[in-house]
Amino acid sequence: MTDKQHLYLVDGSAYIFRAYHRLPPLTNPEGTPVGAVYGYTTMLWKLAEDLDKADGPTHLAVILDKSSHSFRNEIYDQYKANRPDPPEDLVPQFPLIRDATRAFSLPCIEEPDVEADDVIASYARKAAAEGFDVTIVSSDKDLMQLVGTGGDGVGAIDMLDTMKSARIGVEEVTEKFGVGPELVGDVLALMGDTADNIPGIFGVGPKTATKLIQEHGSLTGALDAAKDMKKSKLKERLLEHRADAELSRVLVTLKEDCELPIPLSDMKLDGVPPEPLAEFLTTHGFTSLLRRLDAGSGSPDRKNDLNPAKADKPGADAAPAGASQALPDFPAIDRSTYETVQTRERLDHWIAQCLAARTIAVDTETSALDAMQADLVGISLATGPNEACYIPLAHLNEGGGGSDMFAEKPEQVPLEEALAALKPLLESDAVLKIGQNIKYDLNVLARHDIHVAPIDDTMVISFALDAGRGEGGIGGGHGMDELSVRHLGHSPMSFKDVCGTGKKQIPFGEVPLDKATEYAAEDADVTWRLHQHLKPRLAIEGGTSIYQRVDRPLIPTVAGMEREGIKVDRARLAKLSEEFATETAKLEKEIHTVAGEEFSVGSPKQLGEILFDKMGYKGGKKGKSGQYSTDQSVLEKLDASGADIASKVLEWRQLSKLRSTYTEALQAAINPDTQRVHTSYSLVGAQTGRLSSTDPNLQNIPIRTPIGRQIREAFVPEDGNVLLAADYSQIELRLAAHMADVDALKDAFAKGEDIHNRTAQEMYGEVSRDTRAQAKTINFAILYGISRWGLAGRLGVEADEAQAMIDRYFERFPGIQRYIAETLETVRERGYSETLFGRKTWFPRIKSKNQAERQGSERAAINAPIQGTSADIIKRAMVRMLPALRDAGLSDVRMLLQVHDELVFELPEGDIAAASPVIERVMAEAALPSVDLSVPLGIEIGTGASWDAAH
Repeated sequence: MTDKQHLYLVDGSAYIFRAYHRLPPLTNPEGTPVGAVYGYTTMLWKLAEDLDKADGPTHLAVILDKSSHSFRNEIYDQYKANRPDPPEDLVPQFPLIRDATRAFSLPCIEEPDVEADDVIASYARKAAAEGFDVTIVSSDKDLMQLVGTGGDGVGAIDMLDTMKSARIGVEEVTEKFGVGPELVGDVLALMGDTADNIPGIFGVGPKTATKLIQEHGSLTGALDAAKDMKKSKLKERLLEHRADAELSRVLVTLKEDCELPIPLSDMKLDGVPPEPLAEFLTTHGFTSLLRRLDAGSGSPDRKNDLNPAKADKPGADAAPAGASQALPDFPAIDRSTYETVQTRERLDHWIAQCLAARTIAVDTETSALDAMQADLVGISLATGPNEACYIPLAHLNEGGGGSDMFAEKPEQVPLEEALAALKPLLESDAVLKIGQNIKYDLNVLARHDIHVAPIDDTMVISFALDAGRGEGGIGGGHGMDELSVRHLGHSPMSFKDVCGTGKKQIPFGEVPLDKATEYAAEDADVTWRLHQHLKPRLAIEGGTSIYQRVDRPLIPTVAGMEREGIKVDRARLAKLSEEFATETAKLEKEIHTVAGEEFSVGSPKQLGEILFDKMGYKGGKKGKSGQYSTDQSVLEKLDASGADIASKVLEWRQLSKLRSTYTEALQAAINPDTQRVHTSYSLVGAQTGRLSSTDPNLQNIPIRTPIGRQIREAFVPEDGNVLLAADYSQIELRLAAHMADVDALKDAFAKGEDIHNRTAQEMYGEVSRDTRAQAKTINFAILYGISRWGLAGRLGVEADEAQAMIDRYFERFPGIQRYIAETLETVRERGYSETLFGRKTWFPRIKSKNQAERQGSERAAINAPIQGTSADIIKRAMVRMLPALRDAGLSDVRMLLQVHDELVFELPEGDIAAASPVIERVMAEAALPSVDLSVPLGIEIGTGASWDAAH
């Protein structure tokens, strides 16, 4: 390392928005949004770590925008005029981001009336003139005007794009723009910038702008030459919009003589005192980052150690909100250690290493997201930190870049040979296989006759521990990248880093092997580390039972259901789709007739203008975008007031949605190999533990409408079989009766009475069609913590009357009111709710100062123990079901779908009599022996030649 001074200028403003979009919404203990703050802090920390490994800076400062207004707005009042206001939950985070920077004891610079780019330019020029080398941490194209090689007594200026881990020098700028840095501003002035509302010259894109500057040497030269060009659109535009181009050149020119509020000497790095950083992290509940901080690192006597994360020992706290499990002391991720396994000899070596390790991480790389159709491209394995490999199986060429038939394919073990060698390892009972969303890998490998077991899943473990919590916020994600950032402080390579995006995206099989290995092996490495971090927390935090007894055994069960799929009648769907199209066209004409003109019914903007401006209906409200809201609740209110057009639009919307989402999409989803539809279940999709279904979503098909039933009629069995639907009857009300200890409700269920009749009798003293309907609404609404206004809206009554109904309900069923009060008190005290089986759901915003957030959390907290227990029960039934059927000699009965409280089976018609009691018994006894309910679980079973007929 030389003694030359090196200044790093961090474009903090760019970091902020990257951080905001990188993580889910998070809040600190005070309820303040801190998602962007956390992301910004981890990004700054990672920068520090990366720079410390390299030839790090001697000086560093972070530059931020003071405001959205600058001197450029005085020159051109439309400058950045089309930029939206920052998101509401980001605004209060701006001052906290400044606090985060200062917590690292780094200068945080912002100046009025100029932009961060101008301050960066001014400091860069001054420092380079004084002999500093300067690196600008940004990928902003405007700042590329500053890049230069330096000269006698003048330092060089380059850039660092942290998203791509790439240095940007003169060569890279020239490659991007076709001209050197000194002419970048001329190119930018011609092409304009829609993001900043810089006009440029209409119709002149990057290629044309570059060509003009290359040919004529400058912007002025290109504009002056326009009059002598051949007649063309380009000539007309250059002549007509010369003033726009000249204005644009002024706007893109960086101001290099800003007032510099602090001297360069104050940017000198002398280590990071840990106290301010620890205080900041503690204040905002960033406990995973606190674990990375120890009192010895970043001390003043370690001059160039900008990275306070290099702790000599692990922290004491592992869980995001304060468990006592120590974070394993692993070395930093080093992708250079990963091996590409291209020979049978090295494959055998890794198999032996995995057998010896007993615990390995496994990940597959494929050609598509659909596990039932994707081709297997490669497999990665990890046996420890930085001990990982990638086994390419179907890569097309050594260097990547396409599927040229003449390109030389890389050396790789033939797919069938490699899988035959891996099969004993992946099926060995002596080796635990860890995956992140391993259900996907199970299905991919099962199609190659490899049935992976035993397994652990870091995604599912995280869900069992932290559902709803994240890093102090709602819905903290359980994806690998989020878990890695949250628990390991490491941002893995992204798929787009190796495969690109948009039209330039390439299949993984065309990725160069060195990049493919870094990406795939890192996934396995990170998964292995996450398992070491998360698995011990299960025992410490009481998550072992729910994970081991419910969630883990469910993974192969659900994977098997996904592979089974379900048959759909393509002809029936096509006929329905045609009928829906005819009906929507008819409705559209009727809507146009009522409106008195043609317009796009599917456009909320046009519909709002028709309803409220032209037709004059009351109740129209405009949002921030300036257009009227026309959501379902608005249309339902108009319909209730007698607006015929509203009912027609509602029907048009329903038919259009059913057609696009089901009758058309289901036909497209039919697997060409199996001729069945294979949905994908998310094991972590719903905070309370319910499964969710995607690609296609089979859980939102309306079941109470004739149209919805028509769609279910298209789900059919194979010839000779029938479908059987087994449904828990009113399970959430039964659980509420048990959990709230409501004698009247328990008695009704024990006697097999209609629970809504009993409720109507208790509340109104009589049972009629109207009182039963109201009782049914109230029964379910109360369990969801509904407000007086919410109930009023559902029943079509005044708020005071709705409140009287709620009061009367609590008077008749005091156990429900007591349950609600005790549940809320417990959640406020502990931060989480719990099902009867011990599943936790966290509610970090239950004490939020924001009323809407707080009340939303309260409503969810009331229902979570009930809905979560219901989800746990059906999961337990699913895990036990196939073994019970096999034991009964009914191995031809296949479990296909789980939809809310219902299981759908396909079986030979001759097995109905034998299978029905087995299915009913397993479902009825699913809570036992862990929980002995004081109410019976009612099961309704039906069979038929379609899903609808089975109801």
